[in-house]
Amino acid sequence: MGETVLTDLFRSASISCMLSIRLKRVGRKNDPSFRIIVQDHRRSPKKTRGVSEFVGSYDARKGKPQIDAERVKYWMSQGAQPSDTVHNLLVDAKIVTGKKVNAMNKKTKPVKEVPKEAPKPVVQAPTPASPEAPSETEASA
Repeated sequence: MGETVLTDLFRSASISCMLSIRLKRVGRKNDPSFRIIVQDHRRSPKKTRGVSEFVGSYDARKGKPQIDAERVKYWMSQGAQPSDTVHNLLVDAKIVTGKKVNAMNKKTKPVKEVPKEAPKPVVQAPTPASPEAPSETEASA
C-alpha cells in the first residue's frame, strides 16, 4: 500500500523537460550555415530525435538570420531558454530586449570596447609680456 502512495506522488509531480533554443550546424565543410531549433537540452543538436521545431536559419557567411519571431516568443513563453549565441541573434533582430551576453568560452574574458577619445587640441599658453627692447630705428635717433 505504501508503494501506491509513492507512485501517485511521482505522477502528480510533473517534471517538464527543459527546452533550449540553439543552433544546429548544417551544410558543407567550410560553408557554415545553421538551423535554429527548439530541442530538449539533454539531446545532442546533431541528432534529429527530440527536435520540437525549426524556428529559423542563420547563414554565417551572409550574416543575416531568418527567424520566425512568433514561434520563438511562443517557445520562450513555454520555458525554452535560448543559448548565448541565439540570444545575441535575437537581440540583433530585436525580438528580445536586453544586452548581448558573452558567448565565448567561459575562460576567455570579453574584450571591453574602449571609447576612442578625440585628440585634444594643443593650446599654447600665452607668453608673458617681456619689456620690449628698443628697436634699431629708435636707438639711432
